[in-house]
Amino acid sequence: MKHPVFVILAVLTFLAVPATLFLAQTTIPSITYDAVDFLKAPANLPIGEVAGVATNSAGHLFVYMRTGPFNVTVGTSRTFPHGSSRLLEFDQNGKFVREIGRDIYAFAYAQSVRIDAQNNIWIVDQYSNMAVKFDPEGRVLLTFGRRPETSRVPNVTLAAPAAAAPAVATAPPAAGGAGRGGGAPALPPGGQVGGQVGGQAGGAPRGAAPAAGAARGGGGGGAAAGQPGDSFNRPTDVAWDASGNIFVADGFGNSRILKMDKNGKFLKTFGGRGSEPGQFNMLASIAVDAKGNLYVADKGNNRIQVLDNDGNPKAQFKDVGAPAAICISPGSHQYLYTSNSNDPEDLEHGEIYKMELDGTIVGKFGRAGHLVKEFGSVNSIDCRTENVLYVGELINWRVQKVTLRPK
Repeated sequence: MKHPVFVILAVLTFLAVPATLFLAQTTIPSITYDAVDFLKAPANLPIGEVAGVATNSAGHLFVYMRTGPFNVTVGTSRTFPHGSSRLLEFDQNGKFVREIGRDIYAFAYAQSVRIDAQNNIWIVDQYSNMAVKFDPEGRVLLTFGRRPETSRVPNVTLAAPAAAAPAVATAPPAAGGAGRGGGAPALPPGGQVGGQVGGQAGGAPRGAAPAAGAARGGGGGGAAAGQPGDSFNRPTDVAWDASGNIFVADGFGNSRILKMDKNGKFLKTFGGRGSEPGQFNMLASIAVDAKGNLYVADKGNNRIQVLDNDGNPKAQFKDVGAPAAICISPGSHQYLYTSNSNDPEDLEHGEIYKMELDGTIVGKFGRAGHLVKEFGSVNSIDCRTENVLYVGELINWRVQKVTLRPK
């Protein structure tokens, strides 16, 4: 028989093993919740795919959506897509207030909208490869990235006279393109067919010379690839720490994060495509906690990664599916919300998790579907209040106000 002292020591040793080494939680409680289809848009301004939703300190909602006609101007050597994304503001009751930035140069394919501590409005657009900062009145203050100006127009190959059907001009097929609303196709208009021109990822105040930036507009590159003067390639999100440092997720075409100071001066870039700690695959969303740690929705690797303020890996959470949208609540006790969003081609999954910042799952709610209290490809979550969330959906064309009823 083993001596009791050895048994006690063995138990204490087992308990000292970090929780990250244990198996995923086997029992996850369900959270009771209510939901309502929230927006009251005017009849002449229909809601489209809601890519981004965020609230300001007054409780007003800002919705960045994919809607309206998609117009492409074709010349002899360039194409210019425009007019398919719009940014709307609603009051705390869902009533329409105004539209911001109509037909602005950066609006091409909406991806996210965020509101900073000063109530400035930030949008991130995949196709224009840009992030834009507006002041609370809707004036442009700062731009990051540069919209590709030129695309190669494919040559027309004429059919031989005896051919059964005439040949037509075609662009190269999009490999692995996403389904309806589920991210961007592999070859977005206006820059990805013929390659990007060089641009500035760093921010510049309106009317001033652009500051330096980072993250090359090409493929995945190596770990931490990128340098000042490089361009974004399908960016996905933006976040800030308590000092005002700006973090941009250059996430679908590239797989990295840029860090800039509050004035837009480039500081560093980190990441790269892969599955090792600190690498990403389809970096869909980011958030920063009160201590300055970054939480990254590493969707293609089915995990959330936690990094310190300089991009060094700290932890990873692998038991929440493929996270597409994340949010961290404010206050002394912060919570992490993450959506295991369904693919636009099916109705699998769709639940949203509420978590402690150490990865412990508090509970989950929801499933994929079209009814109220169900979710269709959640692309954004606002959690300014711990138990009141605003959830933006792509395939259901709506924002739901979700009220959690924890026990």
